[in-house]
Amino acid sequence: MRIIFMGTPDFATGILQAIVNEGKHEVCAVVTSVDKAAGRGMKIQKSSVKCYAEACNLPVLQPESLKNEQFLEQLKSYHADIFVVVAFRMLPQVVWSIPPKGTINLHASLLPQYRGAAPINWSIINGETVTGVTTFFINEKIDEGKIILKKSIPIEARDNAGTLHDKLMLLGQSAISETLQSIADGTCRPMVQKDEESEGKIASKIFKEHCRINWNLPANKVNNLIRGLSPYPAAFTAFCNDKGEQITMKIYASHVGTPIADDLPGTIRSDDKNYLYITCQDACVFVDEIQLFGKKRLIIRDFLLGNKGLDGKKTV
Repeated sequence: MRIIFMGTPDFATGILQAIVNEGKHEVCAVVTSVDKAAGRGMKIQKSSVKCYAEACNLPVLQPESLKNEQFLEQLKSYHADIFVVVAFRMLPQVVWSIPPKGTINLHASLLPQYRGAAPINWSIINGETVTGVTTFFINEKIDEGKIILKKSIPIEARDNAGTLHDKLMLLGQSAISETLQSIADGTCRPMVQKDEESEGKIASKIFKEHCRINWNLPANKVNNLIRGLSPYPAAFTAFCNDKGEQITMKIYASHVGTPIADDLPGTIRSDDKNYLYITCQDACVFVDEIQLFGKKRLIIRDFLLGNKGLDGKKTV
């Protein structure tokens, strides 16, 4: 089949790469986000998908508006059989209704659970032990189209959003291959999603307020939050130093343990050498990797070499 691929981040690039490498179908064009200024130097940066597409000499379309008439005419000019969408924007009907075999999406959850922008993060934050990927036909509602295929994997206790992202990308590569083949050979049998199976689990976009750690929660919940937001955007907390200045620290890795002292939630304990933990509602969270605002990310022993005197301080 002739395919137009739509996507932006690394996750989408992994799927595009698999389609290209497999060679069963022709990717005739790629649609991705417009180049944007980012970083401290505000340099113009291309999306991951665009970088890969250019390396493969694939035509790249970057519309400001998906309803732009010139863009729509470009899409139609490629005479694609199917559109494949991975981690992109919501498509208007005027776009997803163009290809004769439909427009499919790969979503990083077991739909109908975790519809939305951040399924990988929320599955870990909520303490799930199983997740997966789903392919489905796009319709007018977000992540609610007919399901083509599901594949599941366990979420390991030491997984974070980064490691699970990579595992699901690999799983997604095989899911897309099987999905495209079933559509090409006519064996695809899409199933309507059942809302009652969603269990109210949604995957809304992650905002800063989601990332601040509440130490009054049970330690497992705090640890899951840290895992679910690592490496990006990262869970954070803050404390006041001896000068009364509020210091923000991001926590990238942690584990649950038994507190040595009987403290109120939010109390920091450290021996200034090997460990730093913060008390929660029922236990404590030992910090394994940490980063102070404006500093490098460090394992806890390296961090404590230059940051003494935290024992007994309170988070704010």
